[in-house]
Amino acid sequence: MTTSTPLFDPRNAKMLGMDSHLPHVTPDQLTPDSLRLRFSQPPIWTPEHSVEKKFGDRKPAFAAVLVPLVMRDELMLLLTQRSSQLSTHSGQIAFPGGRTDAGDINAADTALREATEEVGLPRDYVEVLGNLPIYLTGTAFMVTPVVALVRPGFVLKPNPAEVSDVFEVPLRYLMNPAHHRRHEMQFGDLTRRWLSMPYMDNANLLGSEFKERFIWGATAGMLRNLYRFLIA
Repeated sequence: MTTSTPLFDPRNAKMLGMDSHLPHVTPDQLTPDSLRLRFSQPPIWTPEHSVEKKFGDRKPAFAAVLVPLVMRDELMLLLTQRSSQLSTHSGQIAFPGGRTDAGDINAADTALREATEEVGLPRDYVEVLGNLPIYLTGTAFMVTPVVALVRPGFVLKPNPAEVSDVFEVPLRYLMNPAHHRRHEMQFGDLTRRWLSMPYMDNANLLGSEFKERFIWGATAGMLRNLYRFLIA
């Protein structure tokens, strides 16, 4: 690929504010049955984030990501950290997913295939609920987020060429806008704005150690759209 985002550390970007004034999604809305009902009877709503300012001149390409909600004691969102060797969005936290292949039937087929290829998530553990609106990234990918419930018991086998880490974040944390931060940074004549949702994770660490999972950019934008969909 010939296009890449500018090299910078998003943690150092100016923070415009946080959204603690907005209502959070209540626990009773974050159950498997509630999500099944919401996607089967979707409300009238408007996505908040759908188009990023474009970097470079590559042609648009269709893609899909899986938004995998693991059905543990509470719903947990499974995320990946992309390999630092990838040509686009390297090192960033992302949903499993990628470019649409000619043989894919639809966006769900793309997302499920990519999740299997990237992290080894078996299709028979996944229950697709529905899609969120297409999100156009700054690298010209037209991404369809496919939201799904995932039955526990799977064993992941991450592909080290694509994924450097896999982890889970409570969905309730991400659906609370008090954890949504708005940022801005100037790149020459271009002003770019985005969201971040930093999460301190100690699930796979020892003692009181924590690792910051800096969720931002397209991943955070799609999660914000999920928030708007659930709160509508």
